Amino acid sequence: MVKPFNFSRLPAISFGPGKLKLLPDMIRQYGRNIVLVTGGSSFVNSSHYQSLIGAFNDAVIIFNHVTISTEPSPEIIDEAVGCLSALAADVVVSIGGGSVVDAGKAISAMLTVKDSVKCYLEGVGTKDHPGTRLPFIAVPTTAGTGSEATKNAVISDVGKVGFKKSLRHDNFVPDMAVIDPELTLSCPENITAASGMDCFTQLTEAFLSDRANEFTDAFALEGLKAVANSLVAVFEDGSNLEARSGMSFAALTSGICLANAGLGVVHGFASSAGGMFRIPHGMLCGTLMAVANEINVRELRRRNDNPTALRKYASLGRLFIDADAKPDDYFIDGFIRFLYEITDRFALPRLSEFGIARDDVGSVCSQTEIKNNPVKLGREELEEILVSRL
Repeated sequence: MVKPFNFSRLPAISFGPGKLKLLPDMIRQYGRNIVLVTGGSSFVNSSHYQSLIGAFNDAVIIFNHVTISTEPSPEIIDEAVGCLSALAADVVVSIGGGSVVDAGKAISAMLTVKDSVKCYLEGVGTKDHPGTRLPFIAVPTTAGTGSEATKNAVISDVGKVGFKKSLRHDNFVPDMAVIDPELTLSCPENITAASGMDCFTQLTEAFLSDRANEFTDAFALEGLKAVANSLVAVFEDGSNLEARSGMSFAALTSGICLANAGLGVVHGFASSAGGMFRIPHGMLCGTLMAVANEINVRELRRRNDNPTALRKYASLGRLFIDADAKPDDYFIDGFIRFLYEITDRFALPRLSEFGIARDDVGSVCSQTEIKNNPVKLGREELEEILVSRL
């Protein structure tokens, strides 16, 4: 019997090399006065940007430019909204990585209300956002977060008592997503690795989630196949457009999956440790992925109460390991070995490189929430994961 499920809305998706050229016509469906949110330098220094500005001029599109150079904080969002509130924009367009897309998503939502964004953040504020927003178009330039397909925007206030929380509403799914893999060709090696590992982690955790169902599994498996074919290839040759396209597709499916099946222990740490220390999200996910899954498997085997999760781990191994028919345990262990191999191959940094010390482990773990992991992990296992990557 098919497991009952609910599924969130999706944006109208345009996927493929060269799709950026469709953006002006998409914008004109809403009007001519736009808020354009980009990163600080990479995209705006590219030939794609110059071509787009020319197309905007030809289409008589007026843009008010907001640059986001770090993960968005409440102050960044509130300041942007304050500057833009009198402009009567027709649509918000984000062109950039996950932080840029999240910032645009938050700006589009907050331009319709009077409060600080902090009032509406999960676990921080006390108000429910009414779900009103300006039309929003997402154009990712990295292949990682899948924010172009999600209903939340992650907002951070980093510090010892900081947070990394979501502004969330079903209505915040972008109206349109333009996914042009050519925009990712200029990503440097470290960002390619970090964003790729974030995408890989999201797909893996959503596939293993206790909220997963046949529908989300179908998306997750197709995304994971793309990761298996493309992640190492794009790290070794960033100009490989086929591999870039594969990872852009994987990132899109990862956003769809996390929005509908949830995530696991690694993203629990991404929220807690990411709110306390300035660690790039993808780097944090990547460096914890191998050990977190190793401990998941160990505890699943020890408790022997979730055979479905172990079968899923075996199916992951079959995607990433080239071998003839073997027992499930062979592929489970092989998948964990593969995760450790790419941790080393991508030179993913240890947590200590970002200032996390042994004395910080307890406070990080006390702030870590794990909602959909395939096995319940206690404080001892959580500390073991962190300590192993110091």
